[in-house]
Amino acid sequence: MKPSIRSLLALPFLFFALVVTAAPVQAKSDLGSVTNSVGRLLEEGHYTHQPLNDEISKKFLKTYLELLDFSHLFFTQQDVDAMTAKYGTSLDDDVLLQNVKPAYEIYDLYLKRVDDRVAKIKQQLEKPFDFKTNATIELSRQKAPWPKDEAEADAVWRGRIASELLQEHLSEHPIEPGPKLVARRYDRLARGVHEQDRDEQVKLFLDALAQTYDPHSEYLSKADLKNFSINMGLSLVGIGAMLRTEDGYAKIESLVPGGPAQTDGRLKVGDRITAVAQGPAEFNDVRDMRLDKVVEQIRGKKGTKVRLLVIPADAPDPSKRKTVELVRDEIKLKDQEARADVIIKKDENGEPVKLGWITLPSFYADMDKHQKSTTKDVLALLKRLKKENIAGLVVDLRRNGGGSLEEAIALTGLFLKSGPIVQTKGSNGNIVVSSDPDPGIAYSGPMIVLTSRQSASASEIFAAALQDYGRALIVGDKNTFGKGTVQTILEIGRFTSLLGSRSQEDGALKLTIQKFYRVAGGSTQLHGVTSDIVLPSLSDLPEFGEGALKNCLPYDEVPKARFTKWTDTRGLFVDELKRRSEARVQADPEFRYVMEDMERLRKRLDENRISLNEDVRRVELNEDKLRKETRSKERLARHVEDMQMIRLTLDNVDKPNIQPILFPGKLAASKKGGAKVAPEAATDSDSDSAGTDDGKDPAIDPERDETLNILNDLVDLNRGPTTASTTTKTTP
Repeated sequence: MKPSIRSLLALPFLFFALVVTAAPVQAKSDLGSVTNSVGRLLEEGHYTHQPLNDEISKKFLKTYLELLDFSHLFFTQQDVDAMTAKYGTSLDDDVLLQNVKPAYEIYDLYLKRVDDRVAKIKQQLEKPFDFKTNATIELSRQKAPWPKDEAEADAVWRGRIASELLQEHLSEHPIEPGPKLVARRYDRLARGVHEQDRDEQVKLFLDALAQTYDPHSEYLSKADLKNFSINMGLSLVGIGAMLRTEDGYAKIESLVPGGPAQTDGRLKVGDRITAVAQGPAEFNDVRDMRLDKVVEQIRGKKGTKVRLLVIPADAPDPSKRKTVELVRDEIKLKDQEARADVIIKKDENGEPVKLGWITLPSFYADMDKHQKSTTKDVLALLKRLKKENIAGLVVDLRRNGGGSLEEAIALTGLFLKSGPIVQTKGSNGNIVVSSDPDPGIAYSGPMIVLTSRQSASASEIFAAALQDYGRALIVGDKNTFGKGTVQTILEIGRFTSLLGSRSQEDGALKLTIQKFYRVAGGSTQLHGVTSDIVLPSLSDLPEFGEGALKNCLPYDEVPKARFTKWTDTRGLFVDELKRRSEARVQADPEFRYVMEDMERLRKRLDENRISLNEDVRRVELNEDKLRKETRSKERLARHVEDMQMIRLTLDNVDKPNIQPILFPGKLAASKKGGAKVAPEAATDSDSDSAGTDDGKDPAIDPERDETLNILNDLVDLNRGPTTASTTTKTTP
């Protein structure tokens, strides 16, 4: 029995990330029924209404093969041809007939190819390599064809292994002999492939099926659902420890302040977990276990006990162990919450001016308990910023990949009086206009939205609406990501129950059911949001965006919605601000560094080759080292006036008399002579403008500095009889 399309589109929440409704776990999942349900939901509920047919079957097979062998290294074209002949036009029938055997057979072949290749690699590592050759290899094989046969695959792998060995040979700080390190690397790869059980193989298979329709539809396992629920609600139940894998152990990377582990005090950073026990039960050995499986054992229900057997980081004897018993509790992921800064900067007359800066990592929302809301948190920060008498505001969305559609609409409404925020269109062509849910305004002063290629989905709704209204200036990369589609979450158990199963183990389907459009009628799909003022950035490349993804939906438009442009400030002065900014950027040595790095990165991406010659690589490394040293010296020689900053979090937003701290200007060389830089920059080994992912403020962030300059200019140009003000808005 096929689920009715009405059941798919009548769900109360449509958004870009996961909503999870807790339900008791029932019987073990029937993978055949799950597969059938996913297929039916896709052909009947997806925006395109594309039926499962031979055309989809061929794309499905290709997508599955590329999920397994992304770099086209393990399968050969002979393998692909054989699988195409066997499965190319039958996978659609297999899905509807609940037959998951092809998923296992294809994965088993992949597993064999990996094992065979790792064995060959170990044989290669026993032989000497020539680093005087003039040969080069491809950096990325994503777009390369599969090797035509085993002989061609061997040649590709010889170059790849030679490159890895040369990289270790050139390392200034080798961990161990290159051949030994490379061998262990591929042992870990093979072990990871072997650890995928049948359920996980079917998950990959169904992922491929969903992504055949568009890149944002996805099959979610029970664990995936849990993790996305954590990301949306910014909380989990556990011990409050960040883990990473090292030499087969789960190693403590950091402890969450206020969490059970940090409060207890016995578990230390650097400790390695060897076994986990639930309460008084026996220990379960977790050495060489996948990290997600270890985490699964450590998490649990609030108030329950978990015991960890660990090797202390400071143990002189590696055989020493200690047992740490902890009581699980709710952990708030505070580093992912909205936060704000009051930056005290001097204007052109040397007078201090306060500028507000809100950093928003995502549009989060706790859809289960309704206790966590982006809009509520930002409103609290805005109220404090108003008390601090800020003259202008920046909302930083550079690392914001999206979140709740409802939160995007409500948050946009904090900065507008009333009117439509976004339009959505379903597969039936009906257009729905979603408007500001609250007629009040939380902030009406000069405003900039700072974006990047990483700003996507809900971020693009927010930025696009404020741009269309003329409410805010958009600054950043040329365009945002370009995702203009809406997903909903369908728990598969609701549909497999029609086939005799009611298991939460069945997971869920994240399904694209709508496209969204700007109030001005255009779409952000593929096009993104175009910045009014563009700042040089290493992330500003077409490779980082929706258009680089496979099976993305096309751009289109809808009629313009009726709305009234913003008139409460004197204007955005785009042309004048752009002229001033361009002059500063051209004179700014930090942006000169960025533009040099962009040119080098563009060349490297276009050439897509790396040399296997030791002398050539040493010259490149020396040039890179000299460039970094030169830049560090130049930074130390420059004098840039520091600013003061008041850091506001949701924990201290109501505390009076928060003391300002020194906010470094553009000068920021570390003790080692290097520099921490904008986390939004793309990593490039040839650049000292590589990004960081630790969530900490970068010391060198030319985009931040220039955005503050632009805001200062905007504030100055808006001074006069219509000086911007802030007013109160109630919590939505």
